[in-house]
Amino acid sequence: MSAIEVVDLRKDYGPVRAVDGLSFTVETGEVFALLGPNGAGKTTAVEILEGHRRRTSGHVDVLGFDPETGGRDYRERIGIVLQEAGFEEDFTVRELVRLSRGLYPRRLATDDVIERVGLVDKRDAKVKTLSGGQRRRLDLALGLVGDPELLFLDEPTTGFDPSARRRAWDLVEMLRGLGKTVLLTTHYMDEAQHLADRVAVVVAGRLVALGTPAEIGGAARQGSVLTFRLPPDTARDDLPDLGGPLVTEGLEWQLRTPEPTAALHRLTSWATSRGVELPALTVTRPSLEDVYLDLVSTHGEHPLPEAVAS
Repeated sequence: MSAIEVVDLRKDYGPVRAVDGLSFTVETGEVFALLGPNGAGKTTAVEILEGHRRRTSGHVDVLGFDPETGGRDYRERIGIVLQEAGFEEDFTVRELVRLSRGLYPRRLATDDVIERVGLVDKRDAKVKTLSGGQRRRLDLALGLVGDPELLFLDEPTTGFDPSARRRAWDLVEMLRGLGKTVLLTTHYMDEAQHLADRVAVVVAGRLVALGTPAEIGGAARQGSVLTFRLPPDTARDDLPDLGGPLVTEGLEWQLRTPEPTAALHRLTSWATSRGVELPALTVTRPSLEDVYLDLVSTHGEHPLPEAVAS
């Protein structure tokens, strides 16, 4: 059974449709990333899944529950890690984790959770002494201590430096290893590409792409780019037919093609036959970020009014 099943989900605020017919599933044990620009409606959709907002229409099933009516039985099986959470500054890490643990009938050991998130050295430190990255680890500890089957993880590395981001990625990998299902929202495409089994892109409340990062970022949507410089004493007209138009970017020539292997073979065979080298020769496939930006541009970035944008 899928952990999450969403069919034709809609959420209206008066005349404004914030979520417009979303349909997707999240499989048990999967890390699933929900992507979209600010105001796309993705946070509204997640809050419906969490049971914090009522939907206008559509079918939603999470762990066998309708989040709108699941009540305590449902909430005891999920964990939520918000982008920003308020802490009582004078509590220690261990005190906060133990306090949160007492709210759940099914729970993990306090010290085990603290160890899993890498806060052993800070377990007796007060929250007010923690760095931003350490607070984020505490957020995760509080989300995990109830041993949830499903974890909602909102923008886990916003404001992190590169080293802290990598450590946070390790934590998400740890969750996958524990068999947890994770629904992740992020604005960092490299983060989604590294962590997610599948991604969904939402623009203006609508689902515009769904698949693995490789599928969405693959050559099926955009051609790869072949880049090179002309050898000395060589003119553009000396080049063979590479199967598409060449454009110039400064000293470099570029070819966008859905068949990079064939184009590269033609170019290198030509160079080999002439005994010349091709300076700065590269083949670049589109990244998830390239395709994401293309999707947002193609489908139009229409942010919702500030009162409902999320």
